[in-house]
Amino acid sequence: MDVWKEMKRLQVEQVVFCQEEQAGLQAVIAIHSTRLGPALGGCRMWTYATENDAVADAVRLARGMTYKAAIFGLPYGGGKAVIVGNPSTDKSEDKFRALGRFIERLQGRYITGVDLGTTVRDMDWIRLETPHVTDTTGTIMAAGDFTAEMTAYGVYLGMKASADYLLGSGDLSGRTVAVQGLGKVGFLLCGLLRDAGANLVIADIDNALVERAVKAYHARAVAPDAIYGESCDIFAPCAIGGILNDATIAKLRCAIVAGSANNQLQEEIRNGEELEQRGILYAPDYVVNAGGLIITACELQGVSVPEMKRNVERIYGMLLKVYLHARQEAVPTWLAANMLAEAELSKP
Repeated sequence: MDVWKEMKRLQVEQVVFCQEEQAGLQAVIAIHSTRLGPALGGCRMWTYATENDAVADAVRLARGMTYKAAIFGLPYGGGKAVIVGNPSTDKSEDKFRALGRFIERLQGRYITGVDLGTTVRDMDWIRLETPHVTDTTGTIMAAGDFTAEMTAYGVYLGMKASADYLLGSGDLSGRTVAVQGLGKVGFLLCGLLRDAGANLVIADIDNALVERAVKAYHARAVAPDAIYGESCDIFAPCAIGGILNDATIAKLRCAIVAGSANNQLQEEIRNGEELEQRGILYAPDYVVNAGGLIITACELQGVSVPEMKRNVERIYGMLLKVYLHARQEAVPTWLAANMLAEAELSKP
């Protein structure tokens, strides 16, 4: 990957390469935009195959955060930090404190928080070096699984909005939903769907998580590779990004795609158009999974918990707005969402 070319293509403001040998830190901080305010976005830790993969993930995720904030009118830009390493074996206080020092040098341009592979404890370590961090001990965001709960709630509402638009009713009772990925958000989403009377088909590479969901929600489990071909009303990608690609889209037997994973389209233009051509309604990921960002922004602004939830409920109406804009402009839904976000970013 040509980093400069990718930064230009995605209009990324800044990429910071962070290395501290003594702490064992190798990380990338991507700041996509500070046009609307400080760049907000979590810190993830992952075992990337190559350095290019880490950079590509950081810049794409940062862009998604910018668009997510913009489309919901939040006074923040988008950023993301990624630490290269195994979150199960490579963590240390020194490593996260070293990252905290790099974040502090950005002087408030970037605010981090919990993401894939990181925890409240990790954010506490970062907090020892910089105040520009959320999800630390004692905050609302760190209490239980509140961020995951609100993200799952937003995805659930997005499913209802999508069903309302395409199928004529937002009632999910009797609908079949295939959930791929049973981490915190995916598991909580299954609970909401079960309470709504939906039929659940589930898959995850972790058998323990599958068994837990089968027991808790009477879901039907299938092999990870089989989930794509399951006949369902809604397919919910709740694991990693890039899972909607040339190989998997051809297998889909659903009416709607709506899930919590970021960057679901491996190739935004081509794969987005493939879904459109197949008549599958795609809920743009950064709209439907915006619950976590929305409540983080609310906490930074001192908003109460009940008001946070009401703000997350805006996802329903925003998705309907995206779908209507897509129909009026005769464009795919991913492009309609981008157009609405970019309109907010271009305001004086």
